[in-house]
Amino acid sequence: MLKELVRIKKKPYDVTIFQTPIFRQKKGYKEVYRIFVNGSTHQECLENVFKKFNVPDCIPKDYEGRFISTGDIVYIDEGRQGQFYYKLLPGGWEPVNRIHIR
Repeated sequence: MLKELVRIKKKPYDVTIFQTPIFRQKKGYKEVYRIFVNGSTHQECLENVFKKFNVPDCIPKDYEGRFISTGDIVYIDEGRQGQFYYKLLPGGWEPVNRIHIR
């Protein structure tokens, strides 16, 4: 019996990055940048965002934030399928409630 490899289709995710004005602040998150990032899952999308915004040659020219670091929040908007917020913690990306970005 042959196993067929199934390629998981990647789709563009609408991603918004939120950062505080000063590194390590707990409040005052502001929208820094919005971009479409391809991925097959939220986890892959978050990894791609981290890679893109932590390598100086990959960062878009109009990006005015700092490198993605601990405490930053990424918002993934899937329209009718939901809105998801993830915060970068020392152990990786963790889902958070919207209330944290106020």
